[in-house]
This record gives sequence, structure tokens and C-alpha cells, in this order.
Amino acid sequence: MSQTELHQLSVAELAAQLRAKQVSATEAAQHFLARAKQHQNLGAFVAIDEDATLAQARAADALIAEGKGGKLAGVPIAHKDIFVTKDFPTTAASKMLEGYQSPFDATVVKKLADAGVVTLGKLNCDEFAMGGANENSAVAPVGFDAAQPVRNPWNTERVPGGSSGGSAAAVAARLAPAVTGTDTGGSIRQPASFCGITGIKPTYGRASRYGMIAFASSLDQAGPMGRSAEDCALLLSEMCGPDLDRDSTSLDYPAEDFTARLGDSVEGLRIGVPAEFFGEGLSDDVRAAVDAALKEYEKLGARLVPVSLPRTELSVPVYYILAPAEASSNLSRFDGVKFGHRAAKYEDLNDMYKKTRAEGFGDEVKRRIMIGAYVLSEGYYDAYYLQAQKIRRMIADDFQAAFKDCDVIAGAAAPTTAWAIGGKADPVSNYLADIFTLPASLAGLPGLSLPAGFGDGGMPVGLQLIGNYFGEARLLNAAHRFQQATDFHLRSHAGI
Repeated sequence: MSQTELHQLSVAELAAQLRAKQVSATEAAQHFLARAKQHQNLGAFVAIDEDATLAQARAADALIAEGKGGKLAGVPIAHKDIFVTKDFPTTAASKMLEGYQSPFDATVVKKLADAGVVTLGKLNCDEFAMGGANENSAVAPVGFDAAQPVRNPWNTERVPGGSSGGSAAAVAARLAPAVTGTDTGGSIRQPASFCGITGIKPTYGRASRYGMIAFASSLDQAGPMGRSAEDCALLLSEMCGPDLDRDSTSLDYPAEDFTARLGDSVEGLRIGVPAEFFGEGLSDDVRAAVDAALKEYEKLGARLVPVSLPRTELSVPVYYILAPAEASSNLSRFDGVKFGHRAAKYEDLNDMYKKTRAEGFGDEVKRRIMIGAYVLSEGYYDAYYLQAQKIRRMIADDFQAAFKDCDVIAGAAAPTTAWAIGGKADPVSNYLADIFTLPASLAGLPGLSLPAGFGDGGMPVGLQLIGNYFGEARLLNAAHRFQQATDFHLRSHAGI
């Protein structure tokens, strides 16, 4: 196969060619670096270091030559700029961390490196992972002199989703076979839907948060994004596992080979269909694609079961109380004292804090810090934060009641397809777009988005599947069998 076709290979196909020595890790890395440069107009990458990448590729080639290395040895991927990395700068797409170079790798980065993957660079995202459109990045992408919104490869006038928009765009444009992302309230699943790729958020605590710059500690979770469920399963198998010494939120639950059950039949699979996911607000084009996908599952032998998630609408206010509260605490460390940006002129310590944070944080980050500080303040804690925690528990209980009647829950990943850049200037309209992904995040459940068709303007539509705790293998199996019967995950825009 010619090198020009490498970007059309799945992770599994590319890994097989690497093991068979039909292509070298160095050749693969060079090919994808060239792709990234060719399509830098998308704004997907914020850091590339060819020397570092090629050094990793040569090391992978040496392992392969010795007959060593795991399933992913030599496969090039890229990391969301929320994960700290030794070989590449880490900014969380914020001026606050401009030029920061970590002395260590995040656990997820290290686990994948130990599996032999090669890092192509760091991917753009909303600042500190706060946003649903990737319009909040404050750093200049590779090839630009100033901050730019990431563009959706299917239509460069539209957003790719967020906060993992750079990750989703990179996979959709074939700039990387697979990537890492993070999901706090839907930041893997929603951009996967908008860009026509597959992405999975595992059960909260299955992938270590060590070295992942915190937004909301009780919600943040790492996950893979790729073209297919099989590709995601390969990466997730390496990403998960306990990290008890370094991450207090890590679960003492063993790693798992998520590829082992991909080929299982979905005959008799009970798919819960909550009425709350199909009500007012769901656009007609998205509804049509999701309905067609559910009919495809029925053809495969699955059974649709009506279920109810009665507190779905409450997930938006609950999330936008709890997540900002945790953000206001986590981001207090960025004050200009130990690392990151510091104001050039100030009169005293308090003035330095104020000016540093005013200069270093963008508007959306400031907005969430202020909301968080407000709901945690004396006189409002009981009325807002405590009540939100109680409803969060009720939302989790709703899922457990539903799972008595079904194995997985299905619906749209987002109410609409990707909107135009600048099309949702009102922050609340952005927040409301997360309504279908937030409930699973609040409950700590695994959720997956897979390409399920196309809506108006030929824009991708994602089907969301939600599983019970530790149900990632079942989700990936269900997605894989759907992808064996359809080709939505194989399609890309004609210009790519």
C-alpha cells in the first residue's frame, strides 16, 4: 500500500502493517506530520515537535524489530492539550499556561507510550476544557499567529464541538488515526457526534486523572476518540487501570481487553429508549438519523425498550452548579506565584493575584469561576450546591431504575448537528446543547457516541449509547456490530 493511503487505515489496520513491517513507525509518523501541516487551516494542533515525534518513532521501530511492543507499537496518535507531556508544551489552551513544559507525563500518556504509541503533538481544545464548540481556545494553533476557533472538517464554517474539538477534528480530517480526549459533561461524545467519529467516556475512575489538568474533579474523565469502536477499544484497553498511588479518584478495578467481546452478537440486546431524549428541542434531522439507527439495531436482533429518565432536564442546572464550583477551587492554583502567567506590573500580592488572573483567564473561564465561587459562598451553599448534589444522586438512581429493564440506553448525542462558528454567542444556549450527555456524566456512567447518519447540510449525526458502570465492553460491542452493518464511520468529507 502506498504511503499516501496510510491515513485511510484504521488503528487496527495500521498496527497490523507495522507489525508485519510493511511500513515503519518512522514512515507513518512522517506521513501524519505532513497531513497535519497540509490541513493546519483547521486549527487542530497547538504543538508539534517533529524531532520529538520521530525520536519516538525510531524507538518504536527498534522495539518492533526486536519482536517486542504491544498491539499499538508504532501507531501515531495525538493528545488533547489537557494532558501534561514531557516532550511537548502543555497549555490547556490558556494564556495562563503559555509556554509551560511539564517535567512528567500524565498517566494516560505514559500508559499509551508504554504500549508503543508515537505522539504526533498536542491538540487544541476549549480553555481548561470549558466549552462546547472549541471557540474558547486562547492559544494560537500551529500555523497561526493568534488564537483561532477549531474548524469542523465536514464544513469549515461550523464548529467541531468541544471541548475536545481539536481531537475530533484531527480524527475526522485523518490527521491522526486516533487521539485522546477528556469528557466532563460530554466533551468526547458531543464533538465525536459533530465530526462523524467514535468516542467513548469510560466509567468515572477507570482512567487515571493524574497529569490531566483539572476542570471538575468529580466529573473529568479521559477517553479515546477514533474512527471506529474497534480503534477506541484498542486505545481504551491501554488507557484504563488503577493508579491508586497518584490519583485519589482512581478505581481499584483491573485493566481489561475491550477488544475481546467486539464480535459478540447483539441478538436480544435490550436498548432502552428514554422519552426524555426524544422530546422538544431535538431537531428533526437528528431525530430521523437516530430513529434509523435504532431500526438498524432491531435488524441486528436487538430489542427496543421504553424507559424513563425523568430528571434529564435538571441535569443542565445541576451540572452548571457543580462543575463551576469545582472549577473555582481547582483553578485557584493559577495565581502567578509558582508557575504559569504572572502580571508584569502590580502593587502588592493581592494586586498581582487580580491582574494575573484577569490577564491569564478567558471570558468563559472567568464566568465559571465566578459562578462557582458564588454557589459555594456563605448563605448560598445550602441553597444551590447542596441541593445540586442531592439531585445528582437522584439522576444516578434514575439510571439504575432504567437499567433494570435494559442493557444500554440510546439517544442522540446532541440535539442538533454542528452549528456555525459564532452561531451561539449566548453562553446559556451552549450549555443547553449538552442536555443529552450531561446525565451520564453526573452519574459517572460510561457513554459512547458513534456515527449514525447525516442531517441537514450533510453534517454528521452521532448516536449516544450509555451503559451501566463498567459496561464499556458492551457499549463497544454494540457500536462495533452497528459499524459492521453500516459505513457511516468510514465516510469523510470529499476535501479530506
